[in-house]
Amino acid sequence: MRFKYSIKQILISTRSYWDQPEFRGAVRRNFDQVTKCGTSALGAEVFASGDEKKLVFHTCKARPCPSCGHRATIQWQREQWHALPDIPYLGIVFTMPQELWSIFRQNRHLPHDLPRLGAAVLQQWGKLRGGVELAIMVIPHTFGAKLNFNPHLHMLVSAGGLKESDGRWVRGSVLEPTEDKNALMQMWRFAVVSCLRVAHQAGIVTSNLSRRQQHQSLQTQYDRWWNIHIDRFASKEHFLRYAGRYVRRPPIAQHRLLRISKRAVEFWAKDKKQKRNVIISLTPEEFVASLADHVPDHYRHAVRYFGLLAPASRSRAWAGVFVLLGKPVNPRPRRLSWAFLRRRDFGVDPLLDRRGLPMKWIGRLQPQAT
Repeated sequence: MRFKYSIKQILISTRSYWDQPEFRGAVRRNFDQVTKCGTSALGAEVFASGDEKKLVFHTCKARPCPSCGHRATIQWQREQWHALPDIPYLGIVFTMPQELWSIFRQNRHLPHDLPRLGAAVLQQWGKLRGGVELAIMVIPHTFGAKLNFNPHLHMLVSAGGLKESDGRWVRGSVLEPTEDKNALMQMWRFAVVSCLRVAHQAGIVTSNLSRRQQHQSLQTQYDRWWNIHIDRFASKEHFLRYAGRYVRRPPIAQHRLLRISKRAVEFWAKDKKQKRNVIISLTPEEFVASLADHVPDHYRHAVRYFGLLAPASRSRAWAGVFVLLGKPVNPRPRRLSWAFLRRRDFGVDPLLDRRGLPMKWIGRLQPQAT
């Protein structure tokens, strides 16, 4: 699908602004890759049949690229479908007051701790309520609908858990969305505020506030209500459809772009307070700066796994969980090719020539300097 306006177009026109040392290396690398996506700058695969040739240009696979996350998300969903048992799950969203957002925005190392904090809260909850180990998946997010910096966690957790002392799987739910919401919120609030207090005391947080002001600010936020959301998923299919909306999702979908000019970038966003769509207008530089806030640093994962889903636990206990549930362990599925997805989604075989004959791979075009 082609859109009238694109993020790639904005990044190309503002390169002189973002391709500077003031921007993080991860931002400049990712933005540069997006501008080259689907061009000879990244190379291509060469296919041919008879006297006809076709170049299939490589894609950038950068996290901010709206067109590159689709295939990765589908493959991730397929892998999780085979790796997870078909049992009930819970979806939990951990948020924090907006007064704390700027702290995490100014200190890029802090958001990397949030998945571990959120998982620790749920692991502690499982131990306290049922003495069980939970399967936990965390999808960290930093953006809101208006492209603002809003750090929060989408957490997916098994409703039941493994009680290792008895060697059995505890069915049902160790967390009741209505009855336990307040207690879980308090545990999450304590974890975040305690982490920030320790970071402030250690002097590893950049802030314009004095130590006393920092303490007062954190105490104020600790004394208020924090919003969290808990939903039930009846099956892993429901669970994976929900998760697919957030894994490898770019900060803004291109269909939301309304107008691009030398002076402004306009896009629509959902305003939850007004309960309607509103139009946001930013200068191209403001738009790019907001986009840059959501580019993760190098080697930061889009999904984190804890508890029974942690890499060490998967090799030690996960196969046993399937045995206790009476379910077979499925092999990892083969990766879907780009050609298969093109045929499935658009009804067009990209590897047929004009006469309908199949084209074969004959070589690779190396990246071309631009």
